[in-house]
Amino acid sequence: MNARSLFDKTTFECSKLITQRYSTSFTLGIKTLDKKLHLPIYAIYGFVRYADEIVDTFHDKDKKVLLDRFRNDAFEAIEEKISLNPVLHAFQLIVNEYNIDKDLIEAFLKSMEMDLDFKTYNDSRYHEYIYGSAEVVGLMCLKVFCEGNKEEYESLKSPACKLGAAFQKVNFLRDIKSDFEERGRVYFPGVDFKSFDKSTKQLIEEDIQKDFDEALDGIRRLPSGAKMGVKVAYLYYQKLFDKIKSLPPETITHQRIRIPNSRKLSLLLSTYFGTKLGFN
Repeated sequence: MNARSLFDKTTFECSKLITQRYSTSFTLGIKTLDKKLHLPIYAIYGFVRYADEIVDTFHDKDKKVLLDRFRNDAFEAIEEKISLNPVLHAFQLIVNEYNIDKDLIEAFLKSMEMDLDFKTYNDSRYHEYIYGSAEVVGLMCLKVFCEGNKEEYESLKSPACKLGAAFQKVNFLRDIKSDFEERGRVYFPGVDFKSFDKSTKQLIEEDIQKDFDEALDGIRRLPSGAKMGVKVAYLYYQKLFDKIKSLPPETITHQRIRIPNSRKLSLLLSTYFGTKLGFN
């Protein structure tokens, strides 16, 4: 292995470590992808995770300055095809290899910037935020999954967006307490955290289920190397969503709902064997 290959490999391993530290469920999902897809998806996750950390974690810093610097460094890395920031270097390698559209990256960073300024969302900003924070991440991954097959990518774009939207909306429900109490945010348009009730919760849940249903057809049509990993993520979030649906509004406004790691592993194994035996 030459020096440049060693540098590239090391930066991918940094993104892999970030994924493992921050998301058990995402790490499990990646493990069930075809091995050739592992490093590209780790690189995408590392990029979006660190951008998200800027706006959610560093409260004693000027977050806008940090985010602007991150944006400029990211696009410079993509243009110059190198960065000494390992997360950005790994990401630019994947952006350039798989021709990930720069407007997807810009939309994602715009949503991160919205978190600096907005505490409540109307319909248009809500949909803009979900597109940028979740749907485009699914589209970046889809670029990798389709490996340059433009026709396949175009046919799967819509369900990929629906799946990303479903995941993000479930996150909003799961994190509704911390988003409001720690960051002052309420993402759902017209929703008052202090009067969050059963009917409001039910309307949100109906919208999420519609996204899940529309996404499932796309999962079935994914390339074989990607199908199992995405199905694991789908099942994990569907289980989390089912758990949230079973609880009264006052429970999710007082605690964060989780799926135990043992249950995540069970989902992984059932999906693996179900796919191998042709049941999924």
